[in-house]
Amino acid sequence: MKVKIGFILLCLAGSIQAFAQQRKAFTLEDVWKNPVWREEGLEDINWLKTGSQYSVLEKGNIEVYDLATGKKVKTLLEGSQLTFDGKPIEIEGYTLSPDDKKILISTETEPIYRRSARSKFFLYDLEAKKLSALADGGKIYLATFSPDAGQIAYGYQNNLFVFAIASGKITQITQTGKPNEIIHGSTDWVYEEEFEFWKAFEWSPDSKKIAFLSFDERQVPTYNMQMWGGLYPKDYTFKYPKAGEKNSRVDVSVFDLASSKTLDIEEGAENDQYLARFQWTKNSNILSVRRMNRLQNKLELLHIDASTGKIEIPLTETSPAYIDINDDLVYLSNGKEFIWSSDRSGYQHMYLYDNSGKLLRQLTSGNWEVSDFLGIDEKKEILYFQSTEDGSVQRQLYAISKSGKGKKRLSRGSGTHSVSFNPSFSWYIDDFHSAASPSEYSLFQADGKLVKVLQDNKALKTRLESFTISPKTFFEIQIPGNVKLNAWMIKPSNFDPQKKYPVLMHCYGGPGHQTVTDAWGGADFFWYQMLADKGYIIVSADNRGTGGKGAEFKKATYAQLGKLECEDQTAAARYLQSLPYVDANRIGIWGWSFGGYLTSLCMTKGAEVFKTGIAVAPVTNWRFYDSIYTERYLKLPQENASGYDDNSPAMFADRLKGHYLLVHGTGDDNVHFQNAVSMVNALVKSNKQFESFYYPNRNHGIYGGNTRLHLYQMMTEFLERNL
Repeated sequence: MKVKIGFILLCLAGSIQAFAQQRKAFTLEDVWKNPVWREEGLEDINWLKTGSQYSVLEKGNIEVYDLATGKKVKTLLEGSQLTFDGKPIEIEGYTLSPDDKKILISTETEPIYRRSARSKFFLYDLEAKKLSALADGGKIYLATFSPDAGQIAYGYQNNLFVFAIASGKITQITQTGKPNEIIHGSTDWVYEEEFEFWKAFEWSPDSKKIAFLSFDERQVPTYNMQMWGGLYPKDYTFKYPKAGEKNSRVDVSVFDLASSKTLDIEEGAENDQYLARFQWTKNSNILSVRRMNRLQNKLELLHIDASTGKIEIPLTETSPAYIDINDDLVYLSNGKEFIWSSDRSGYQHMYLYDNSGKLLRQLTSGNWEVSDFLGIDEKKEILYFQSTEDGSVQRQLYAISKSGKGKKRLSRGSGTHSVSFNPSFSWYIDDFHSAASPSEYSLFQADGKLVKVLQDNKALKTRLESFTISPKTFFEIQIPGNVKLNAWMIKPSNFDPQKKYPVLMHCYGGPGHQTVTDAWGGADFFWYQMLADKGYIIVSADNRGTGGKGAEFKKATYAQLGKLECEDQTAAARYLQSLPYVDANRIGIWGWSFGGYLTSLCMTKGAEVFKTGIAVAPVTNWRFYDSIYTERYLKLPQENASGYDDNSPAMFADRLKGHYLLVHGTGDDNVHFQNAVSMVNALVKSNKQFESFYYPNRNHGIYGGNTRLHLYQMMTEFLERNL
């Protein structure tokens, strides 16, 4: 009997070994060249006016689904049949008119910066089944229906226009727009990047007025990039205010369509300020503007009479550090109240005010963050929000009454829930994913009852079953000062605790951001799987300054950006060195953008700990970066020189000891190639050997064609040689 059991075990072991040998290996080609690991999603969801249906772009068609059943009802528009002047039109994006009778279609889209783009726009009349071109088929931007569905406003060559659908009449609202000088109705580079919006005009609720911002950037210094490819390189110039330099002057105006007159609002004598958000209240004559001082530690809520220009300031917030702007301000339909979001308690929470600025009540409270206010069902007086109450690496959906009582979690499953409600807040679509599973899109009733799974990425999940996955495990790292850092770790699939492994740390570390969340890791996750198969442990730790843990943790880095971040990453690395299965002499680190900056700092100021570092598109001197971002966290360089210089990697190039790879795109409009040049000069001056690579004309994302594949092949080979 013993012999038979031994024989069976021997055969079983052989079968397991053979099966393991058959398990597929991860390759960079599958990550970056072939769409093997690409997630499927729901493209361009539009909620229909009926409240019981939604539309979505699927395989080039606009399909309509029923909310109650989750089943497809009809094809609203078949993309393959769409032509104009005999040429096919590909639907790249679309918007339904407020009355659901027309569709605004964008195609041949040409990206400009991170959020901005130009497109050809076509208007399709669903009743007449007629397609027409906006702006004679030229490329325009930000085409937006009026609330009454009768007009479309859009931008063209820095000016603002309105197209009347019934008559075909075009009204040019502004006349003085000119590249690199004046912009009307869209933002300048730094607003788009740092205040995260590009559309700078808003229709009034009654469709009779348009409020818009104008940017005078004539005094802003110009940045020049050479674009390579022809016999002679071409110069690309744009206005980019670096820290301490002049910003655009920004003004708000209101155009009245009936009178064709523009009211320019006088916001005060102070020009060096930011109009960081603007929107209409429920009153079509009252415009809401959020104004910040240049240091961004004072935020004022302005209520502006759109007929007279009179300004009232019902609310002012201040901070000893800085205030983050958000989109959480919601005016209620009763015309008397608004909901406001603030971290004044130490954590981001929601507050109810009357329109005069009187605080009525705090709606949420606790040692956790409201990470996203999703809106309010005013009939039922229920607010919906995403929060970190179940842990700072989690994002869960909650509901609470307008009274601030009856808080209830609606989402199920540990991970990240990103939710989109229909306008009546009776249904929502939940994009749920975790570190262990890609996105699953599901339709729910507002009370959290599941209606139907819309997209489960089953094909991707099935494909994953053919591979050996090394899961992320979450833990905390205790560092000096009684500080705990969230972290995750990926171990080799054949991990042996008796062996010692090299560690590659991944960092971002910038203000308010997290790399350690229970969320699907995307393409980098598969690269880490490949590295784990090669015998590397991968770790990421969120230093002080990152999000999810309240204002004190996030704002600890104020006026000394990089100092605590570098100390924390170094302390995390020392903790990893103490683990029995880690090779203490083989700790590497890599990051992109702020992560590239932090990597460069760790390789210089933390040179005793890190053997290898890869910095992609890093800031190397904070004096080179833009005004809004840099001054928010470091003040102006004229008043905090040490805050800039004491933690800029180029200042510490002489400390480099390990193997350092510096990568940058020459067409990076965000973190300029100037940063790489400065770092290289400093390293050469200090006679430090290093490796560098530049990608011609590539922007901050460094992509296009084989670019990402080439980059990750290079980084992999660099790690294999040096870690």
